[in-house]
Amino acid sequence: MASYQISVPGEKVAALEKKLSQATFPDELEGAAWDYGAPLSEVKRLTTFWKDSFNWREQEAKLNALPNFHQSITVDGFPELDIHYVHQPSESLDAIPLLFCHGWPGSYLEVAKMLAALKESGNGVSFHVVAPSLPNFAWSEGPKKTGFGLKQYAEVNHRLMQSLGYEKYVTQGGDWGFYITRAMGLLYPEYVLASHVNMIRANPPNWTSNPLLALQHSVQPYSERDKKGLARSKWFAEEGSGYRILQSTKPQTIGYALTDSPVGLLSWLLEKLHDWTDNYPWTDDEILTWVSIYYFSTAGPAASLRIYYEAIHSEVGGVSRDRTQQWIGTVKLGLCHAPRELTVVPLTWGRTLGPVVFESQKTKGGHFAAWEIPDEIVADLRSMFGKGGKCYRITGGNTKL
Repeated sequence: MASYQISVPGEKVAALEKKLSQATFPDELEGAAWDYGAPLSEVKRLTTFWKDSFNWREQEAKLNALPNFHQSITVDGFPELDIHYVHQPSESLDAIPLLFCHGWPGSYLEVAKMLAALKESGNGVSFHVVAPSLPNFAWSEGPKKTGFGLKQYAEVNHRLMQSLGYEKYVTQGGDWGFYITRAMGLLYPEYVLASHVNMIRANPPNWTSNPLLALQHSVQPYSERDKKGLARSKWFAEEGSGYRILQSTKPQTIGYALTDSPVGLLSWLLEKLHDWTDNYPWTDDEILTWVSIYYFSTAGPAASLRIYYEAIHSEVGGVSRDRTQQWIGTVKLGLCHAPRELTVVPLTWGRTLGPVVFESQKTKGGHFAAWEIPDEIVADLRSMFGKGGKCYRITGGNTKL
């Protein structure tokens, strides 16, 4: 492994500023607000801030203060890829290896607020943290041919952990991090010992596969929390998931807009940052750092959309999204239920995913839990893997480099 320095060429920064200065905006209906998408006034304001006040070099320096590294990883059937990752080993004797896996439209940066706490021992556990930029995201390369699906993303992460000397490890993830870490557990059950997820995609229990859970589900009325959760899930399915259909079917087409127009990229991501969080107080610098990471990314903004297509067009021998939402019995599972997640399912549904050994129900938090409520995710990990938890010393004690 080698250290990694983010250094966006000056001409790219200058080209961005020029494009922003030449932006053309659509009109907007009176009273449209967020129901129709990102509001014109907010996009205009952020565009002006991005052009005149946002300091990428200042944010770049903050990103470079993280322990950044990169190395080549080879996936079966594909040329090697240069993979960027954050790697923070802990000096505590109780540390266990933890892979943090992000999704879209997030990045490895989501782990940043938890790094200090995860390094220190709490409740008898600390963590060696590895947070890669997934292929096609941020500072990692992306494949140049089709067929790079969930199996391949899982393979990159697993081989990265193995290369760092972490033979057995645990995972944490949401969004695509849910699907990828689930795929890792399916493909590498001897190595992935436990997973904590903060986005729970699961189906109702059925009498064939989950008879006891199905019985519980049939006789137990929905709680107020369940009703609100199902309403949130219904909203997302009917009003918030149009992006997913586009990105799952024709990612190249929308990719032109997001690559050529920084304002297009800003509005595309801004809508999600607003709608998917639990009234999180985004600062302008936060929003534009997230968007800039996509705009300046190694593979380009369009590349990040391809996982949507590949995940539902998996080839023979691949791992489908549907399979990751079914029972995987080899990996101990921790579930974090946040009230403003994109899908909020009853507890019995989540328990169809695998041997659940830890559950938490939050009173706040949305889709980007590690960024919105980092202390809560740290608390979950310490409860699940610390003293008294079902996964205490799951890797067999001290795992040092």
